[in-house]
Amino acid sequence: MITIKFLGGVKKSFDSDEIKLNNDSLTIQELFDYLIKTKPSNTPDLDFNNLIVAVNGVDSSIMNGKLTKLNTGDVISLIPIIHGGSHTRFQFTISNTPIELFEIKLRQKFGVEFLDDLRKKFPYLIIQGVSSEYILNKHHTKKIINISLLAKKNNILLSKKLETDIIMRFAATTQISQAINKVGIKKGKNFFIIAIGKKVFLNKLYMHLKQFLSTKPYSKNNQEFLKKKFKISKKQLDIVVSKNPLEDLLTEKAAILA
Repeated sequence: MITIKFLGGVKKSFDSDEIKLNNDSLTIQELFDYLIKTKPSNTPDLDFNNLIVAVNGVDSSIMNGKLTKLNTGDVISLIPIIHGGSHTRFQFTISNTPIELFEIKLRQKFGVEFLDDLRKKFPYLIIQGVSSEYILNKHHTKKIINISLLAKKNNILLSKKLETDIIMRFAATTQISQAINKVGIKKGKNFFIIAIGKKVFLNKLYMHLKQFLSTKPYSKNNQEFLKKKFKISKKQLDIVVSKNPLEDLLTEKAAILA
């Protein structure tokens, strides 16, 4: 017998917490096919490509993916990437490199040691933390990361480590200590975790961080703060022919560092 546990929003699609199957010769894909056929018609649709499938607590993507064979006694947990509809994940790729952003909500105990702990627990990911105050929007974040990845590709990083290059470009400075003091994680303030690496490890990081995530990432308007901190005047903004002049100026400041 195989036990299938439904977590988060998946429970709404099957109107149940779990089911048990006597068939013990299924693959995960065959399990999906069975669930698609048996899902109640009056429940919400479910994207089977947007699930984490854990077999006895192990992410199936590091096993054999959808071809993973299931055995008698296995416990299969189906976990939605958007857990219960409360946390929308922001993932993208640059040059086939998977990247994800997580905003961590204010906690007094969180500081640079939180970042150090994450790096120890997830050594196969490149991880950096940036104060939420210094992030304008999703597009701004993506553009800065893209600059750093291009610098790595062309062997012109500002530092030996990609994660250090990223924080220096958000701070628009070539001084590492100044960058960390300026835009790094500070206790008592929201911050973003930038994670770069394989999706299987990003999924594991998400599961680790989800209890700390902000339900409204990018909700704060940081325009006035950023204009003041980077000394960007109205005259400078007016000169830029763009729908997003502040975003473009911040990106330019990050790009011209050398």
